Amino acid sequence: MADEQQDDAQKTEEPTQKRIEESRKKGQVANSKEVNNWLMLLAGTIIIGSISGSFMGELASHMRAYIEKPHLLTENSGNIPKLLEISFYEVLGFLSLPFVILLLAAFIGPFLQVGPLFAPEAIKPSLSKISIIKGFSRLFSLRSIVEFLKGIAKIAVISIVGYILIKPYFGQVDHMVGLPIALMLDELLALVMKLLIGVVVVMMIIAGLDLAYQRFEHTKQMRMTKQEVKDEYKQTEGDPHIKSKLKQLRSERARQRMMQAVPSADVVITNPTHYSIALKYDPEETEAPLCVAKGVDDMALRIREIAKENDIEIVENKPLARAMYDLVDIDELIPMEYYKAVAEIISFVFRKKGKLPS
Repeated sequence: MADEQQDDAQKTEEPTQKRIEESRKKGQVANSKEVNNWLMLLAGTIIIGSISGSFMGELASHMRAYIEKPHLLTENSGNIPKLLEISFYEVLGFLSLPFVILLLAAFIGPFLQVGPLFAPEAIKPSLSKISIIKGFSRLFSLRSIVEFLKGIAKIAVISIVGYILIKPYFGQVDHMVGLPIALMLDELLALVMKLLIGVVVVMMIIAGLDLAYQRFEHTKQMRMTKQEVKDEYKQTEGDPHIKSKLKQLRSERARQRMMQAVPSADVVITNPTHYSIALKYDPEETEAPLCVAKGVDDMALRIREIAKENDIEIVENKPLARAMYDLVDIDELIPMEYYKAVAEIISFVFRKKGKLPS
């Protein structure tokens, strides 16, 4: 017990989305049984209040044949089983709608609370579900004790409310003795409806309180320790150190590929020490010069060195190099606003190398 309290004290972090999704897959959701019970009771109350009179009328009409003309139903006539079967199916058909309504109420309760839920892991066979030790631990756990006390409190409250509602009718029972059966049934129905409505109102309050408690308790159970949050982050996003190392490796590979593309450039524009941008222009392939490499400081120096090694023209233009470094990425065409300035440089380089007539 002390270990559990210590673990709960360490769970200070709100559950992550991944933790919540995993708990849903296991069927661990904040579901209040009191809300389900209230919806069932509400549906039953509506059914009793709306169809009880017509149901009794239908039942009376079916029974009238047996009560008014019993002499026509002899044992040897062979009609009794057939009549009973017909009456049974007619009554069953009349009760089918209320049954469907109650069935829908039973499914609507969980759906309204947690939405659509498919949790195959909840029905997966597990030895812990049939373990005697686990069973006793669940039976005498704090949650079970709280649920037991809640059940007693609910019964007590409903009993008190029922007693308060019925008490005024205790002195009126005698007058029902002389009433016709129809009137007596009407009074009993009114009393039952009053009692049911009172219980429905009380159950609604209990269900609301229980739903709030279940959600609070579920969130409390789903809370995580700082270490659990870190471990989950490592699982989903990867170890930060490994992630940083991979990022560094990817950056180095991209830099190597970029340096390998420098020899294919036609010109390198510099500022001249801090920035270098290598451009390639082939009128048959692209409509504008293409940036094949760019760099700053040491990278810019390395680009110039490779350019010299491969006899690539290096042109100094401080504002142009600085501006294009910020606006042009690798393997992108230069922006239209730099066409004129770059075209002059490209033309100069091409003429110098004999690619264009002087």
